[in-house]
Amino acid sequence: MPSRTVVTWNAILGGCTMNGYGKEALKYFEQMCAEGVQPDDTTFFSLLSACPHAGLVEGMHCYASMVTHYMISAKLEHYTCMVDLLGHAGHLQEVENMVIAMPWKPHVAAWMALLGACRIHGNVEMGECVAR
Repeated sequence: MPSRTVVTWNAILGGCTMNGYGKEALKYFEQMCAEGVQPDDTTFFSLLSACPHAGLVEGMHCYASMVTHYMISAKLEHYTCMVDLLGHAGHLQEVENMVIAMPWKPHVAAWMALLGACRIHGNVEMGECVAR
């Protein structure tokens, strides 16, 4: 395409996310920024969604960049992605703290992500607490 917008880049990032290409999504994001295209909340949702399943802790840096550098307020979807990301990385206490500190009532997806992380990492005690 001769001209790419944030919508074009979001489509590419979304495709990477849906097909499990987390590392590629991060590379495309870097290319997007290098071309001077300003990311939006959808961009970061795609990036944060791609990272947990690819085992990429880089998503934590994306989240921080979203909030501090790009001044994009985190939405419920972003928090849920971070719960999934941190849970896959085994940071269960940090996940629990994030879920409790959410500015909204945590969505069932956030609790399910934490419960899944407890199962993956064998934390039965926290898993029972989360299930309640």
